[in-house]
Amino acid sequence: MDALNWKGLMKAIPRNLGRVVEDNADRLDPGLVAQAYSLAQKAHAGQRRASGEKFVNHAVEVATILAGLGLDTDAVISGLVHDVVEDTSVDLEEIQEHFGMGVATIVDGVTKISRVEFHSHTEKQVENYRKLLLSMAKDARVILVKLADRLHNMRTLNALTEQQQHRIAMETREIYAPLAHRLGMAAIRWELEDLAFKYLEPKAYIDLTKKVRQRRKERERQVLEMQEPLQKALEDAGIEVELTGRPKHLWSIYRKMQSRNLPYEEIFDLMAMRVLTRTPEDCYAALGIIHSNWTPVQDRFHDFIATPKSNMYQSLHTTVIGPSGSRYEIQIRSQEMHRRAENGIAAHWRYKEGLIALEDSNNEMGDSDEADEALQWFRQVLDWQKDADEPEEFMEFLRMDLFRGEIFVFTPKGEVKQLPVEATPIDFAYSVHSEIGNHCSGTRINGKKAALSQELVNGDTVEILTKADCTPSRDWLGFVKTSRARRGIRDWVRKEDFESNLKFGKELFAREIKKAKRSKPSQERRKEAAKVLGCGSFEDVLAALGGGAVEPSKVIQALYPGEDPQKVVSRSAKALEKIADRIRRASDAVKIKGFEEGLVRHSQCCQPVPGDKVVAYAGSEKGVFLHRRVCPSVLDYSDRKLLKIEWVASKKDTFVVNLEIEGIDRRGLLSDMARAISDTSTNITKAEIIDSEIGVVGDFLVNVNDLNHLTKVMDAMLSVEGISGVRRRDFIPADQLD
Repeated sequence: MDALNWKGLMKAIPRNLGRVVEDNADRLDPGLVAQAYSLAQKAHAGQRRASGEKFVNHAVEVATILAGLGLDTDAVISGLVHDVVEDTSVDLEEIQEHFGMGVATIVDGVTKISRVEFHSHTEKQVENYRKLLLSMAKDARVILVKLADRLHNMRTLNALTEQQQHRIAMETREIYAPLAHRLGMAAIRWELEDLAFKYLEPKAYIDLTKKVRQRRKERERQVLEMQEPLQKALEDAGIEVELTGRPKHLWSIYRKMQSRNLPYEEIFDLMAMRVLTRTPEDCYAALGIIHSNWTPVQDRFHDFIATPKSNMYQSLHTTVIGPSGSRYEIQIRSQEMHRRAENGIAAHWRYKEGLIALEDSNNEMGDSDEADEALQWFRQVLDWQKDADEPEEFMEFLRMDLFRGEIFVFTPKGEVKQLPVEATPIDFAYSVHSEIGNHCSGTRINGKKAALSQELVNGDTVEILTKADCTPSRDWLGFVKTSRARRGIRDWVRKEDFESNLKFGKELFAREIKKAKRSKPSQERRKEAAKVLGCGSFEDVLAALGGGAVEPSKVIQALYPGEDPQKVVSRSAKALEKIADRIRRASDAVKIKGFEEGLVRHSQCCQPVPGDKVVAYAGSEKGVFLHRRVCPSVLDYSDRKLLKIEWVASKKDTFVVNLEIEGIDRRGLLSDMARAISDTSTNITKAEIIDSEIGVVGDFLVNVNDLNHLTKVMDAMLSVEGISGVRRRDFIPADQLD
């Protein structure tokens, strides 16, 4: 391109964007950028933002941010036109005609996020990010455009009402900043966090800003005091480096003040420096020089080069005692690592014809398998959103992975596993392999037996014990911290529930057919009934019947559409009406959604507690009885109707549960067991240990509020030295009930 044409194109692009385009002329097409700006300018003509400025200025700022991140022409163009489909008469076909399928795909992805109608704030957040992540499956640049859009909106938030500012800032802190962090985009994350801080805690923000400004000169003097001797020491060792001060971000300082309950003046690591080297090897050489010249602070060294963070961040972190006894937090990393740390996924990838490809460069992360991890999290989240039954469940998965710190633990063979803070051995087991998690029977932490719910800490060595006949417990959902573990447990529970429901549904179906005096329906009739009921197969119908999702009368009606359903419905409704008054004041009555209080009674044979999978049957005049699904008594109700129920229990309610233990006898075992149970704020109504051929067995009766409470009690008992097993009794015969 000749100089005249280039000059003309630069004049056609706003100055701030033009400078970035000029700096990146080797990869950006100024002609297409100018064309996109012209389209955006015409489309947004006459439109103003809340601040009064031209709407097109926002599009230019978004495009400038994207160009500054090092993205390609399609991404920059998408930034310029990202709002035109939503806010003007320009449609996607026109975008595609002018700029191609790549830009149209990105703009469509960004547009979809804001086009969904919502019924609640929670659903809005969930569906919004479901759309966002679905867009990621087509092109990762959708998320980058959205982050740039949010960043500029936060920079201009002062024009909105206080209520709008608070809502947008909260969403930024909860979703966009963690998302930028997860993508390794530190520069954007820090700015988003500081801007959210400004609007969510304005008084604290102003106060901290003043204090930082007052101490700026002193801080700069201290940095220079360290920078000069550090530069000389590294140069004398023949290590080529670039040294910079590294200002702490306001939100980071404020969080540290809050977590440590310290005033600003006592936060010691504000003197922060960064050492940028040419190669990873130089990083370690520089570390050696620094530690040989200045005393390192114990427990303040982290090697994120050997063990990168999940967002691909790499650096060496150390804190040393510098001149005048001041502490200096120093980060050491290569120029390439720094580029990735600042721009994250945008530094990892180039884009061509809408497909994601690795940068063809000789950098430390050039291996395709390693770089593929940069998008692995998004692919995983796409799987979660497909499996999540409700928006709230999907949001739980998303938040679980977005909002977390990290710890590093070891397998017995020394392999490092990265987990979120407060992760448990169950989380560890699923991080190794789903089959390890699915058959986990116990754990040893640092060689000692521990509870499966125990929180892991940095440096723990975790061994998982497995048994072929052990399967996931629904109770684990009460304490696991990783979405991978939660998903694995739920998958297993759903499969187990299906099989259990199918078996139970077959029993119920046989009874209903018998009551209706009908012969066994043909395969063709079963297929038709499944279609009518919206199920994929008749097995699905039976499982739904067993799980209480469909009434027996509905199944009969679908199989025999000419039959009056009232003729084949069991007599439960009349029975309930007849017996209601007789059981209002029963001592073992519980509250069930859909029934008047006192109508349903708590069965003693299987001792259900809130959180259990339960069923209820209309009995004789004694009432409606609540049973655990695994209770053998359930199958004895051959002439009753399965009732669809939801147990509503107060935290004040307690329920008796019978627990059996086994282990090795020792002095003080019973008192240690009692103490462990008492430490969980649980009452014991019976405690007995007797000798047996295999050691000792015990029988305990405890009062718990719900399934989570029971899990804590069982874990506490299992953690007692000498105890090898704790089991909840599924059925207590009538002659053994107190």
